[in-house]
Amino acid sequence: MDLDAFSAVREPRWQRLKKLGSTRRLTGAEADEFTRLYQHTATDLAVVRSSAPDPATVSRLSVLLAGSRASLAGAREPVWREFARFLAWRFPAALYRLRWWTVATMVAFFAVAIAVGFHTAGHPEVLAQLGSEADRQQYAQTAFASYYSENPSLSFFGKVWTNNAWVAAMTIAGSFTGVVPLYVQYQNAVGIGDAAAIMHEFGYLGIFFQLIAPHGLLELTAVWVAGAAAFKLFWTILAPGPRPRLRAMAEEGRAMFGVALGLVLVLLVSGAIEGFVTGSALPWPVKISIGVTALAGFWVYVLVVGRRAWRAGFTGDVDEGSREAIAATSG
Repeated sequence: MDLDAFSAVREPRWQRLKKLGSTRRLTGAEADEFTRLYQHTATDLAVVRSSAPDPATVSRLSVLLAGSRASLAGAREPVWREFARFLAWRFPAALYRLRWWTVATMVAFFAVAIAVGFHTAGHPEVLAQLGSEADRQQYAQTAFASYYSENPSLSFFGKVWTNNAWVAAMTIAGSFTGVVPLYVQYQNAVGIGDAAAIMHEFGYLGIFFQLIAPHGLLELTAVWVAGAAAFKLFWTILAPGPRPRLRAMAEEGRAMFGVALGLVLVLLVSGAIEGFVTGSALPWPVKISIGVTALAGFWVYVLVVGRRAWRAGFTGDVDEGSREAIAATSG
């Protein structure tokens, strides 16, 4: 194939495609012409590559088509802007919608933890099942506190953060079973109740709360939010309401997946507190104040920012352009 003759014949077409691609507003006829020229130029590129693979021509047509493709598909917003919209609107709206589910999960969690703590502390035979007296004493006197300071702060923070984020994500991912979120919440509540009982047995209950409070206020809240998201999604499967079941599951599933992503950031904060504050030499009032401030900031975010986002029409679901087409339904 004579590449020069081929290029000379196609040059007006390529120039016209370039001109239309740089035009901000196209008429209907121009848009149709732009689409046809894009298809023809793509064919020209395929011909050049197979018959006369000149690097300069191939590169030129590839760049031209890439620019035209961006104009046809529409420019995509920068990732940072999508992330900012997620934090400012979608995530807080989803948290706001989950607020009562979160409170209910928290109340049930405390009920189990307190009941387990009192039951274990009041029955020596139950305490004995948690280990020998020497092991329990060693746990209360040294092991519980040393857990927060025996490793370098940075590595401890990374380990805690990734583990908690994984647990939260798996809780939400297992929502369709209804059992996984119940199991995670129950196991955490029992663990706290048993630990408190052992610390109380040897007179270290005050240390228990001092060590738990700085990071645990926010960390446990994130655990409850994950449980709330899982329970709400499971309930949507059982009772979708006026929406078709598959549509309801898709909408809530996307919103709750966003909650899982957002909780990674919440747990990042609680992990940083646990890694750098809980085991530090700061005075206990300062440590606890940091934990209370973090928790207060979270609930301000939920109740103020989330309420604003919800009133603006956000639910936590993705933007309309990223959703599937929805057929009209009655009712």
